[in-house]
Amino acid sequence: MARFQDRGAALRLAVALAAVLLAHAPFAFGQPKRYVVIDQDALGPGGTDMMSILLLLQSPHVEPLGITVVTGDAWRDEEVAHALRLLELIGRTDIPVVPGAAFPLVRTLPSTELWEQQYGKIEYLGAWNRRPNSHGPFEVPALAEGSPSTKPSTEDAAHFLVRMVRQYPHQVTIYAGGPMTNLALALSLDPQFAELSGGLVFMGGSLNPQTDNPEFATLPRHEFNLWFDPEASHIVLRAHWPSIVCTTVDVSIKTQLTQEMLDQISKVRTPVAQYLARYAHAGRSYLWDELAAAAWIDPSVITAEKQVFMDVSLERGASYGDVLIWSSRTKPALDVQLVHAQMDVDMPKFARLFVQLMTAPTSNAKNPLMLNQPPSAQRPAAKVQ
Repeated sequence: MARFQDRGAALRLAVALAAVLLAHAPFAFGQPKRYVVIDQDALGPGGTDMMSILLLLQSPHVEPLGITVVTGDAWRDEEVAHALRLLELIGRTDIPVVPGAAFPLVRTLPSTELWEQQYGKIEYLGAWNRRPNSHGPFEVPALAEGSPSTKPSTEDAAHFLVRMVRQYPHQVTIYAGGPMTNLALALSLDPQFAELSGGLVFMGGSLNPQTDNPEFATLPRHEFNLWFDPEASHIVLRAHWPSIVCTTVDVSIKTQLTQEMLDQISKVRTPVAQYLARYAHAGRSYLWDELAAAAWIDPSVITAEKQVFMDVSLERGASYGDVLIWSSRTKPALDVQLVHAQMDVDMPKFARLFVQLMTAPTSNAKNPLMLNQPPSAQRPAAKVQ
């Protein structure tokens, strides 16, 4: 009887140990990397575009295959320079930066100015905004963080995107933080581009945000990323992705980089933390693209979503570029796709994840640069051809 009890205790101990090992298996044996291509309008330094890139680069379980750049918040060539410089500063120059579309497929600034005369002023025009430091589309000004010495890829974004999903079929998530021009061009090259991917995650779309922000208060279906290139947005949202996840304005306006978060990050002496300490600004704006990135890394930061069928209006009247949504009951008999629209966030959990990643060592970093010694901060970068 005693022997039987001993064997029973040994069995229970073995089961308990197995459970512990299984629970910690991702850490003990390593999780498989999650491939992503970051398609971004990479305005910098700091700001939502750069910080979303950093979140994806800082996650130990994410394998960024490249950063494809599209005109949006700024002109493409300036954004390419910001992205290259960021990678230099954190020691990740192994990641290619691939220039993409310099202009929307159809929309132009002159046609937009005519639209404004008829239907009213648009609060935010991205690269087309009139600023004291405005410049032409192929001019790269001196960068506050110093100009890069590394060069962008000679491949274009659309071909790179297609090549990556062909190289890793059904494994590559496309993260889109800006207008969708590059993705639409990839679909024009390869109609199977979307279905061969691992899915689309994008920041964009506005359903019914509860805010007095002038950009959305009177135009609740207007959102810059989808509006800037409506035809591209229409093409991409109609494609056959395995899944589409949308970080909406509705949830983004519930986020903010607080001074407390920035203070925690600023205490750490890693290149990423010091980049944020110098160039991020608490309370200045919402964490638009950062939330989309964080929610892909850890979906549990999202506490509510709405499943809708989504498209963008191509009517050339007042609604041009606005978000269209339907339920499964009301959707048209057209090829619209289901979108998981994020609607609420656990902000404390998101803040913890943000600080944790931004204060962690940078995976695979080699030879990061010192922020206080930018090698070419006083001269402009060369034009990107």
